Amino acid sequence: MAVKDLFDRFKKGLAKTAKLLDVRSWFGQTVDASFLERLESKLIQADVGVVSTRKILDRVREAYADKTADEDLISLVKSELKALLVDPRPGTLYVAPHKPTVYLIAGVNGSGKTTSIAKLAQHLKDEGKTILLAACDTFRAAAADQLSIWAERSGADIVRGAPGADPASVAHDACDRALARQPDVLIVDTAGRLHTQTHLMRELEKVKSVLQRKIPGAPHEVLLVLDSTNGQNAIRQAEVFTKSIGCTGVILTKLDGTAKGGVVVAVRQSINLPVKFIGVGEGLDDLQPFDADTFVESLFA
Repeated sequence: MAVKDLFDRFKKGLAKTAKLLDVRSWFGQTVDASFLERLESKLIQADVGVVSTRKILDRVREAYADKTADEDLISLVKSELKALLVDPRPGTLYVAPHKPTVYLIAGVNGSGKTTSIAKLAQHLKDEGKTILLAACDTFRAAAADQLSIWAERSGADIVRGAPGADPASVAHDACDRALARQPDVLIVDTAGRLHTQTHLMRELEKVKSVLQRKIPGAPHEVLLVLDSTNGQNAIRQAEVFTKSIGCTGVILTKLDGTAKGGVVVAVRQSINLPVKFIGVGEGLDDLQPFDADTFVESLFA
């Protein structure tokens, strides 16, 4: 996707957060205690996080105390945000040296996990990859049906079990099919579960264990889907999931429906996990690889 197209998508999807920040209203104001307090309030409301907000305020106070806010101040804030989001491999997924590459997807119900899997499958298909989906969410009756519909739309194959089947057994069957048919990518859905439900987290660990036994190096990525509208609660979810299954990256959904787009910064800083993709719309092509520069520029467009 062209840089301009990506920027336009980010700008549209992050419009609510940009409206909250309302940076143009800063111009001409004196950077005094009152200004810094208002800036702090906006960043906290956008869910940038307390630690990251303090870092930004310290830099603004140091460089602009009692000066007049202008374009250079906005450039400074943008620079600080980009520095907080730095990652050596933004928006990229690990690719195994031999087929299939396995991506395990986790998250709580309502986070947009199943839809994100469909969008990820479409994204990988657009790159010319063949996809196999494993419907290991056997606890929720409609989950496999929903994933099957998305699989059909994105042209992916799917392995599913009977309702209530052991998720690990579905993962086992999916691995067998992947080893036999050699798709480029196996994407494994899991039951949406609360991070406080220990027994369900154990089921998730069993699925991961099956993948590890069946396919060398699997899972090659463990992606956690987080609902950006949950703000700081999403951080807690990420901490628990990462401790349990070793998440390697985050997919942040529903950024188009919230003014809390700053949670991208909080996730990166609080749990040191790279944001791999963000959801900025409902369409199959609205899951976009995360790019820090484009993200920050779209907030200040």
